[in-house]
Amino acid sequence: MVRRTRAEQHESVPQPVISVANEYPAGYEHPAHHHQRSQFLYAEYGTMLVDTDDGRWVVPAHEGLWIPARVRHGMRMLTPVGTRSVYFKQTHTERLPRTCEVLGVSPLLRQLLITAADLPAAYGADSRAARIMSLIVDEVGVAPVRPLSVPMPRDASLAEICQQFVERPAAEQTIDDWCRRLHLSRRSFTRLFRRETGLSFAHWQRRALVQAALARLLSGERVTDVALALGYSSSSAFTTMFASLVGRPPRQYLRS
Repeated sequence: MVRRTRAEQHESVPQPVISVANEYPAGYEHPAHHHQRSQFLYAEYGTMLVDTDDGRWVVPAHEGLWIPARVRHGMRMLTPVGTRSVYFKQTHTERLPRTCEVLGVSPLLRQLLITAADLPAAYGADSRAARIMSLIVDEVGVAPVRPLSVPMPRDASLAEICQQFVERPAAEQTIDDWCRRLHLSRRSFTRLFRRETGLSFAHWQRRALVQAALARLLSGERVTDVALALGYSSSSAFTTMFASLVGRPPRQYLRS
């Protein structure tokens, strides 16, 4: 049975941390919205894309996206997805990121998030539910950041090219190609790109390519087919790039 619970039903409760579970079919699009609390959006299964004004994130199964309070975000489900979201009052976010980040989820945190989804929103301060929520706060606070975000610039001309690349990523595009399109010297382009995204062009491009690759790999496409579709001359070149960013080759990442 598909679960659909709106966080707004519970956000007004006095408890500092609450949990909500939802399930969505493949292709479902959740329009842009925001919450008064910060959210840890965990994918128990499936893969989703999350867009904000500042970037795009791919959230694969067993990873989670930290979304600060009042950040507008929309979601698209690439596969059937089960989410287990936890919402934090600002008093409980001191050790957590100030921007959206994909965070790794340990086996302990995974079980806590699954358990929390069935707890009542109005739990007592000294209850088992309160202790579980407190431990979730601790575990999210030490969760490692995954390099799965693609920050988008605010500069209109640069943002247009970045959006085109995200929609149709191509590994063969070079920094000189982008400089020519924007009529900028390499030095001026490099400064603009880092100022707008916080990343070098090469690092940003690799993140966009990995993001596109994950969406395709998790839908069942072969590594070789994904590599060629993204413009790599061989699967080995793609695998080397993927491992340099994610820390393990595609097949090993998928198995984990």
